[in-house]
Amino acid sequence: MPAKKQDKVILVCPHCGHQQPESRVAFSTICKKCGQHLRVQEILKPSAKTPQQGPKRKLIACFHCGAELEVSATAESTICKRCSAYVDLHHYSVTTALAKNFKTKGAFVIEPRGCVFNSESIVGDAVIKGKFHGKLTAERSLIIYSTAEIKGSFAAGRLIIPEKNHFRWQTQIKVRSAEIVGELAADLWAEEGVVVKAAGRLFGNVDARNLVVEEGAVIVGKFQIGPRTGKEQPALL
Repeated sequence: MPAKKQDKVILVCPHCGHQQPESRVAFSTICKKCGQHLRVQEILKPSAKTPQQGPKRKLIACFHCGAELEVSATAESTICKRCSAYVDLHHYSVTTALAKNFKTKGAFVIEPRGCVFNSESIVGDAVIKGKFHGKLTAERSLIIYSTAEIKGSFAAGRLIIPEKNHFRWQTQIKVRSAEIVGELAADLWAEEGVVVKAAGRLFGNVDARNLVVEEGAVIVGKFQIGPRTGKEQPALL
C-alpha cells in the first residue's frame, strides 16, 4: 500500500518573506531563498506577545479650570490642555524655616526640623512632621505625626494618623475620609468613612457616612453614622 503523502502547508519566512511548502508536522527547516533556519511550529503557531507596558500615568485636575489631565507619574510639571495654565507636579521636602506658599499636585513633606510659616498652600499629598502655620489643603492625603505642630486650618481628602503617633486638635476636623492607626483626640466629620485600625485610639465625636472599627481599637465619644443628604456640610476640596 503506498505511503500517504504528508499534509503540506505554505510556510512564510519571517526574514525575507519567501513562501515554500513544508510538512505541517515538521519541526524545523531552512529557507530556500535566504538560507535562514526556521522553526516551523513557531511560525505556524506564534505565541502571543506580551504587550509592552508604557510609562505609568496618573490623573490630576487643573488648579485653575478643574480639567482632568493624564500625566506621566514621573512628570514634574504640565500645561493644562483646556486653559493652558501651568501645573506644578514637583515634590517638596522642607528641612529649614520658610515663609512661602506652595501649590503643587505632588507631595509636600515637612521634616521634623522643617518650619513653614504664613503659608496658604494647596498640595497633592502632605506629610507633616515639623511645623506648619497657615492654611493647608491636601487634595489626596494628609499624614500627621506626633512631632507635628499645626497652627491655622487644614483640609484633606484622607486624614491618616500613623501607628504609634498621636494628634490633638481643638476644633472639629473636616475631611473626606480618615484612617486612624495611631491616636486622634478630636471631633471628626467625614464626608465618606472613618476607619479605626486595631492599634488605633479615637477620642472625640464622629459624624460620618460609615465607621469601621477593627477588633482591639479604642473609641470614646458620640457617633452619628449614616448616609449623607448633602445638607450636613459643604462639599470638601
